[in-house]
Amino acid sequence: MASAQITLNSAVKDLKGEEYNWACFKSHQAAEKALKALLWGSGNPRYGHSLKKLYEALESIVGGDEKVKEDCLRLDKYYTSTRYPDVWESGMPEEYFSENEAVEAIKRAENVLAWVRSKWELLRKERL
Repeated sequence: MASAQITLNSAVKDLKGEEYNWACFKSHQAAEKALKALLWGSGNPRYGHSLKKLYEALESIVGGDEKVKEDCLRLDKYYTSTRYPDVWESGMPEEYFSENEAVEAIKRAENVLAWVRSKWELLRKERL
């Protein structure tokens, strides 16, 4: 979770630096790290980069949340398109992302991290 938070902090810095594609990508990465932290911490390690799939694995363990599920679906779209020029007909990824998208991505990642923290706290209390 510490790495997830550091990555999210870096996304905020990218937003301030007007590097919106990187803010979106790092928001995805922060959410991925958080979901994996909960999976690994609960004894259910998973690999891969699909937030949808990581979330679904957690849903059966800790229960679901429709808002977090939507956040994961939206953030998944930033995994490849933010980094690779060949995703786009022309130009580079830096040309295709806006400040609003970066702000939204960061908010969605913050929501995922908060959800993971709350679920971890519940699991921890159950084990005490």
